Amino acid sequence: MEMIIWPSVPDMAVLAGLYNEPMGTHTSRTIMLTEMRALMAATLGEDLDCFRAAVVDDNVCGKASRSTREKTFRHLRELYALDDDVVVFRALRSLWARRVEAQPMLAMLCGAARDPLLRSTAAEITEREQGSPIAASDLAEAVETQFPGRLKIDTLARTSRNIASSWTQSGHLSGRANKVRSAAIATPESTAYALLLGHLCGGRGDGLFRTPWAKLSDAPEHILRLLAEEAGRLGYLEYRHGGGITDIGFSRFLGKEGSA
Repeated sequence: MEMIIWPSVPDMAVLAGLYNEPMGTHTSRTIMLTEMRALMAATLGEDLDCFRAAVVDDNVCGKASRSTREKTFRHLRELYALDDDVVVFRALRSLWARRVEAQPMLAMLCGAARDPLLRSTAAEITEREQGSPIAASDLAEAVETQFPGRLKIDTLARTSRNIASSWTQSGHLSGRANKVRSAAIATPESTAYALLLGHLCGGRGDGLFRTPWAKLSDAPEHILRLLAEEAGRLGYLEYRHGGGITDIGFSRFLGKEGSA
């Protein structure tokens, strides 16, 4: 079994919709939480054509021109796949409308899964204490460390500002010009999604509560376990714990093979 690597992900995770090669979304956009909320509220579509029609033809995101709508759709597709055949989106869509408070964390988790530029800054965020300042230059350094020479100086600076905005939208940062570490909200929905991402990257059992995806959930392990139990009661996953052994399955999203 492939084990968890960070920020790279194993091949089985790539098959489920995660990426290892930067798509460049954050060079010009953020996780686009507002647009994603508008799209998900406006359509029950399950395929790419339905989502494209909602964004481009129906303008559910409220963009001024068709070219901007086309760009918005392209970036939303890059970040979220917008295709039920892709596991990471199918699970996201299943959980999205369950709780509004879960949406910022769900968007961040999916964005980090799909955009390695964003994912490369995760440790810079999760290892900081609440209240500590975080500058865009800190995030730029994290990106440059993982992808040396990939971005030009001005592009790197713009990308780091967009990434800082994404972490603010998810609740991990607060403030405008001066960002500080803050506490994001973990819910049963976001916990189920984080555990699923850990599972797709090779984690199993108790180890799922110690993956980088679990760290992104911004809650201590004992809280995540309580949220996982609640997620089990809500039918998002199968959670069993006894005799010092934890077993978590994801048949809702993966079918029978999800009961590992």
